[in-house]
Parts: sequence; structure tokens; C-alpha cells
Amino acid sequence: MIKYILPLSVAGTVIGGTVLVKDYVTGGTCRSPAMVSGKTIIITGANTGIGKETARELARRGGRIIMACRDIEKCESAAREIRGETLSHHVYARHLNLASLKSIREFAKKVTEEENINVLINNAGIMRCPYWKTEDGFEMQIGVNHLGHFLLTNLLLEKLKNSGNSRIINVSSLAHIVGQIDFNDLNWEKKKYNTKVAYCQSKLANILFTKELAKRLHGSGVTVNAVHPGVTNTELGRHTGMHKSNFSSTILGPAFLLLVKSPHLGAQSSIYLAVAEELDGISGKYFDVMKQKDPAPQALDDEAARRLWEMSAKLVGLENDKAGPQLQNNSTLNMDNITTVK
Repeated sequence: MIKYILPLSVAGTVIGGTVLVKDYVTGGTCRSPAMVSGKTIIITGANTGIGKETARELARRGGRIIMACRDIEKCESAAREIRGETLSHHVYARHLNLASLKSIREFAKKVTEEENINVLINNAGIMRCPYWKTEDGFEMQIGVNHLGHFLLTNLLLEKLKNSGNSRIINVSSLAHIVGQIDFNDLNWEKKKYNTKVAYCQSKLANILFTKELAKRLHGSGVTVNAVHPGVTNTELGRHTGMHKSNFSSTILGPAFLLLVKSPHLGAQSSIYLAVAEELDGISGKYFDVMKQKDPAPQALDDEAARRLWEMSAKLVGLENDKAGPQLQNNSTLNMDNITTVK
């Protein structure tokens, strides 16, 4: 029996050390103990991955969770699972297809009947899919990752403002650092489609949207921040083919095991931005996991942020809605060039 003690001790040390190293490398867990009791929280793409784990933890913390998903059957199944595990009766599944402006408007109309909306987590996304188009003719990645969330957020702004000290969280990606906004061909109608470049463009759009929205919400009590959650093992990468590669699974597998997060760890940044009391009043910022950092230079471009807002508002028909905050007269931007959103 004694001869097994040393090997078991070594194995335990290795396993424990690996867990600690992975926890450190991937950013760790949200240490804020803050509760969200009674707060209504909307999470898009919440039936799987980071969104599901975010919903699970915020339900544990007392939140009233609205899981907004395209696949309502999977969403209802996930909601039942979370209700059973957390013993919370306030976890709800709602249909939302971000690739359909009609679906977004229908969802927003129903959800604004809520007494309050305290947190909106724009988590859903699609990554490196083939050249698909949304129901309204947008390239799928810019359509879902940016335009869908752009419209949804604007349609919910009045309710968010009336709820007091609300928060908006836009899940972006480190991929934004190589992103560029092609204002002449945002929907890839003139050039050969590049799935990687399209994804990076959409993630840069998330941060530019965050930057511009923060300016328009100044003084409203609503904050908005963008976050890179870290590389996480979720269904998001299903179109990349990496998980089907023998090289990736055999040669890179050990490194991935150490560096790639579980959905539980990947959700920690969204949870942190949703609950941390020290973030009260912090807006228009970019977080790399749970640390505030400067994004890429092109994500700090005021003119690009304003221009993207104008283009996005036109594409989704926002000028026909009452939603859409305007910049104050003391803004440093040229007010003559701002599209009036009625």
C-alpha cells in the first residue's frame, strides 16, 4: 500500500497544480459577492456555453433571468435545468432570433412589459460561418453579432433608463485587434467573402458601438461596457473545424486543455460586469476578462464609432423608432453630421 502513496501524491500535486495554473492563466473567477436579488437580467444566447453559465450564476444570486434564444426548445430545456439546480422559479425562456429584425422587435415589445430591465447582456454570437445572410439580407456575422444587438439594445433603452442604474454588457473578442470596418461594403456584397475577416469586423463593431452608446447615455444612469471573455470551449467555434483536426486534438490538445476556458470560467467576466459594485458609473470601457484595458487603436476612433452608428441605424430602420439616444449639445462631435433618430 505504501508504494502507491508517492505516485498518488505526485498525481494529486500535478492535478492540483494544473487546476491552479489554469485558474490563473484564464483569469480566475468573479470574486464579487454582490447579489442581484429582484433584478431583471436579459441574456441573449443563454441556452449554451457562456450565456448558460452566466444565467446559472446570476440566478443563484437572486436575479430574475430572461434567457433570449433562437432555439426555444433548447432554451426551455436549459431554463428547466437552471431552475432545478438553483431552486429559482424566476428563470424564463423567450424566443429571440437575432438574424431577424422582426423577431427582435417582437421580443422587445413583449419584454418591455417587464416592470424593470436592470441588466442586458448581449452575449449571443456566431463565428466564422459560411457566407450566410440574415432574414433581412445582412451578412450573418455582422447581422447577428452587431446589427441584431444594436437594434435590440436601442429598443430596450427607455426601459433600461427608467429602471435606474442599469447595465449593458457587450460580449466582444480579442479578435477585434485585427478587425477593420469596411464602410463601403459592410455586408460583403462587393468582395470575396473571408469568414475570419468578417468575424473580426463584427467584434470590432461591438466595441465601437459600446463607445458611441456610452456617449449617448452619459448622465442617464445606464452604463455600457464591452468585454473579451477569453478563449472558451463552447459551440461558438463549431464552424472553424479546429475540433475536427487531428493536429489540433493530438498536438495542441494539451495546451488547449490548459489555456482554453470551460464555459463556467468563460462566464466570469460577464458575471463580474453585471454585479461588481466597483463598476458603478464605469461606462464606455473595454475589459479583457476582468481587467479594464485599452482596446486596439481602431476601436478608439470616435469618427468610426459615430459613422457605424449612423449606418447601423439606417440598416435596421431605427430612424423609424422613438428609441435611440441622441448626443448632448456639449458633445465634442460635430452635431451637424449626426443622423436624427426619431
